[in-house]
Amino acid sequence: MFRFEHIQYLWLLTALLPMLLAFLWFLRWRSRKLKAFGRPELTAQLAPKASAKKHILKFVLWSLAYVFLILGIANPQIGSKMEKVKRQGIDVIVALDVSKSMLSEDVKPNRLLRAKNFINNFIEKLNNDRLGIIVFAGRAYLQMPLTVDYSSARMYLKTLGPETVPTQGTAIAEAAELARESFVKGETKHKALIIITDGEDNEGGAAEVIEAAAKEGVKTFVLGIGTEEGGPIPVYTNGVQGDYKRDAEGNIVLSKMNIGMMKELAAKGNGKAYTIGTGDEAIDAILKELGGISSKTFEEYVFTDFNDQFQWCLSIALFLLVLEYLINERKSNFSFKI
Repeated sequence: MFRFEHIQYLWLLTALLPMLLAFLWFLRWRSRKLKAFGRPELTAQLAPKASAKKHILKFVLWSLAYVFLILGIANPQIGSKMEKVKRQGIDVIVALDVSKSMLSEDVKPNRLLRAKNFINNFIEKLNNDRLGIIVFAGRAYLQMPLTVDYSSARMYLKTLGPETVPTQGTAIAEAAELARESFVKGETKHKALIIITDGEDNEGGAAEVIEAAAKEGVKTFVLGIGTEEGGPIPVYTNGVQGDYKRDAEGNIVLSKMNIGMMKELAAKGNGKAYTIGTGDEAIDAILKELGGISSKTFEEYVFTDFNDQFQWCLSIALFLLVLEYLINERKSNFSFKI
């Protein structure tokens, strides 16, 4: 298994874009200054050894060195050993709403990011329980089957967004049905489903599915995210917010959390409904409820040893930096001049 120990540092790679833009601006500025200084053939005679392209090569080498430096800081690791381990816990599936209404900013920074932060904190407090992740909007998809590999859960979580599910809507019923199918067949206990949603545009049928799941031993908790006053839904084009979602008359649509529906669904699932705030109150409450569910003993194969690979990335970065330093901007005397 391959993973990054500190995957959050990979965000530093986005700095390459402003670096590239700054370099392109420098090239344009340099070209203008040279043209203002004199005609190209004359300036070439004044500096016959100056290379017009080596500074581009130096920038490419420096950029590659930066990439490998960040990869080294993130520390790529390769799992080298798998062991069968016995654990005692329950099966928990988290179903996360990733519809566009979850981008509403009535809670900061927005509903989806707050929900993902909640799940991260929830995972940190899990102990031996198997965890699965489902995402849903207009359709539901199993993102991660039940496992005790919490590090993989965090990696999956970072990638989730409205683009994960192409069909928009809030298919809670389909998510609950998919969870039923993902639990171990034949068991009538040891199972919990946690649905995180704003309840916006619920497509119906969820109460019946959750009630049927309850008869199979699935205890369902519903966590609301958002405010009852609601907030507008940002509309993004190529990653840039241009406007808010509007109705046919051009009015801005407000997305409101449907807490009444959430309480109804939780009651059908023999569970409880909570709202996600800024603290860990909901997490503590759910963990207390999960602690009351009878556990089971199961076996899992997990990676227990991970070998660090950061030294290779840092070595390549150092080599590229030394190479960049040794290359001057004078023309080469070799036949393959740059």
